[in-house]
Amino acid sequence: MDRSIATIGVTEDDLVTGEAVALDLPPATLGLRILSRIIDLLIVQFAGGIVMTLAGLLAAVVDDAVATGIMLIATLAVILGYPVAMETLTRGRTIGKMATGLRVVRDDAGPITFRHAFTRGMVGVLEISILLGIPAVVTAILSARGKRLGDIAAGTYVVRERGRGAMPPPVPMPPHLAQWAVIADMGKLPDGVAAAVRTFLPAAFSMDPEARARRGQELLAEVMLCVAPPPPPGNHPEYVLAAVVAERRRRDYDRLMREASLRQRLGVDV
Repeated sequence: MDRSIATIGVTEDDLVTGEAVALDLPPATLGLRILSRIIDLLIVQFAGGIVMTLAGLLAAVVDDAVATGIMLIATLAVILGYPVAMETLTRGRTIGKMATGLRVVRDDAGPITFRHAFTRGMVGVLEISILLGIPAVVTAILSARGKRLGDIAAGTYVVRERGRGAMPPPVPMPPHLAQWAVIADMGKLPDGVAAAVRTFLPAAFSMDPEARARRGQELLAEVMLCVAPPPPPGNHPEYVLAAVVAERRRRDYDRLMREASLRQRLGVDV
């Protein structure tokens, strides 16, 4: 996969850095997701057989109510615990996804966390394990990114890691806003806002002027909730948005370089 200077030192697990560098990875096809799920289901059934056998041995020495509780906890631990633990530890992959070259990412293409994995897993118990995957298939067909209900709830989607990803050119820093951006306090942008800004800036030139101006003002208002102090007055919204994106990219890049340097000094494989 091609890399720009902004991704030097970024490991495979640092697939993207939210607002900093985002790979335009294609959404996974429904067929690959089903194949990935089948592989994971086989693993869950195998692990479930072992866990249920152990739970059965334990339940044999307690009363019926406790035995029922043990079986329920063991079942939930396998069905929910496996995908949540795997996706959290590998930042978006289960064994089935590894085999098929898939990964779960946030809507802004950044790596997922436990919160995202847990939300996907909880909804997955209902839509896949209880309702046999029917809602998941229907929702994925209707969604442009192939999202199931768990993805919609978690703000994630599944991408093909092995496809050719296109690295968009980094947003340049407007020179007259560089000094302001360096000293500004920039909090983390919500995933949806970051994705919207990243989509808006390269598409702005082809938009209707009225819609472009309106959308720019809307995004600026959302972004400025996370940035202080405000930029010098009189700046066009798109210049301010570009400055925020470029500065956050620079800060994320510097952070990744510091982490890579620390890992090297500690002798940790990067």
